[in-house]
Amino acid sequence: MIDRKEAAKLDQIDLRILRCLQQDAALAQRELAERVGLSQNACWRRLKALRESGVITGQTARLDAARLGLGLTVFVMIRTRQHSRDWLLAFRRRVLAIPNVVDFYRIAGDYDYMLKVVAADMNDFDTVYQRLIEESGLETVTSHITMEAIADNRPLPV
Repeated sequence: MIDRKEAAKLDQIDLRILRCLQQDAALAQRELAERVGLSQNACWRRLKALRESGVITGQTARLDAARLGLGLTVFVMIRTRQHSRDWLLAFRRRVLAIPNVVDFYRIAGDYDYMLKVVAADMNDFDTVYQRLIEESGLETVTSHITMEAIADNRPLPV
C-alpha cells in the first residue's frame, strides 16, 4: 500500500494519466499521450514508472453484470467465533474459491468480514450462501440484497 509521502511524489501529469486510464484503460498510448500533453516516449516512461511502483496494478475490462445474467448483488456481513491465524487463512482460501464473491474485506465494527456477491438470482445466491455457512466458526451471516446500484466501480479521486 502506498503511503501519503510516496503518493505525494506523483505530479499533476501522473494524476492526469491515472484519471484518463480509470476512464478508459484501453486508450492507445498515442491517444493517452495527447490527452495528458506528453510525447509518446515520455508517456511510456511515466506509465512504466507507475507500474513498477505499484500504483498501476493491472488492467481490466469493466463488465455489465446484469447483461451477463448476474443481476443480483448481495452484501454479506459475517461475524466469526474464531480469530486464529490458521482459521483466518483457511477461511480466506475458502471464500476466495467462490467466484461469485467479487469483493472481500476484513472490517472493524459489529462484523468481521464484508463480501460483495454477484449472482444470477436468489437460487444462485443460495448456493453461495450454503457454501459460506458450511464453514464452522461463523457466528452470524447477514445478507443485504441490493435493489439498485447508484454508484458502482467509481474511479478513485486522484
